[in-house]
Amino acid sequence: MNDNKVKIAFAGVGNMGQAAHLKNYASLPDCEVVALSELREDLRNKVATKYGVPKTYASIEEMVAAGGFDAIVAAQPFSRHGTLMPELLKAKVPVLTEKPLAASIEAGEGILKALAESGTWHMVGYNKRSDPATMYVKEEINRLKETEELGPMTYIRISMPAGDWISGGFFDMISSSEPYGSGVLEWDPPASDMDEETFKKYEAFVNYYIHQINLMRHLLGEPYQITYADKSGVFLSGQSESNIACTLEMSPYTTNLDWQECAFVCFQKGWIKLELPAPLAINRAGRVTIFSDPGEGAVPQTIMPQMPPVHSMRQQAINFIRAVKGEIKPLCEAAEALEDLKLSRDYIRLLTGK
Repeated sequence: MNDNKVKIAFAGVGNMGQAAHLKNYASLPDCEVVALSELREDLRNKVATKYGVPKTYASIEEMVAAGGFDAIVAAQPFSRHGTLMPELLKAKVPVLTEKPLAASIEAGEGILKALAESGTWHMVGYNKRSDPATMYVKEEINRLKETEELGPMTYIRISMPAGDWISGGFFDMISSSEPYGSGVLEWDPPASDMDEETFKKYEAFVNYYIHQINLMRHLLGEPYQITYADKSGVFLSGQSESNIACTLEMSPYTTNLDWQECAFVCFQKGWIKLELPAPLAINRAGRVTIFSDPGEGAVPQTIMPQMPPVHSMRQQAINFIRAVKGEIKPLCEAAEALEDLKLSRDYIRLLTGK
């Protein structure tokens, strides 16, 4: 790709479309938002005016047919991704959607088939991978694995209590009470291997905790399996390909005015703690603490490296643009995101017996 700005089209500009994505892409120096589609006319026109988007469309199909862009950002309900993605992929350009890949394994497999036919790629928006603190921790984990200065990795624990995930992130959002009217995409069919009650549990889990299912693999750097599900729904555990133990605590407590998500990565002679802010908090990265006690006369140390004041959604936009330019690989492509759906299915099976 040449040095011109990357031209982005937006499929939908509702709550997450604006707060998590559009405001970031519209302010990046190497990006230009050239088109948006939105069913609600009033919202479509107001958002386009605010962000200076020159072309607007009443449907995704019209926008895709018109073309004139290098990539698409689509913040749509994940339970419509199976229907949505084949339409978007007709443009034959890279696509970013919110997590998860889809609401069922079958829909996810359909997306992968459509991707193979399109010849392009799909980045799934696991924004926690793009938090500057997570990016720092991932590099440090890779370095420690190579140097072996703290011995082998032994354990990872992720805790994600329910809290205020919005953290004021919708404060400048344009809203609309206008009805959607015609043109709304159909919901994807439910998973064929689950009854209605089980599928509802599955959808709720992937909506809220699939971020952590994905982050676990990212920090491990290898595949893992879920081997145990606490029947209360608070705790699950697993084991990686190289036998590293891992656990996920799901809302062991709740907070009203805070967000206390963290990952604890242990090595034989030290650990790394990653603390992540609320998903829609702005201008704030996560925090990192590293403890090392290598022995052999070395003085144990605890360090807290300073992260830049960049939030994960903005850094995700930067990373997507870089991937479109060919400077880096997409942080999580659809094939890997399908594994998250499979792991989530394993968890629900262990939890419910269905």
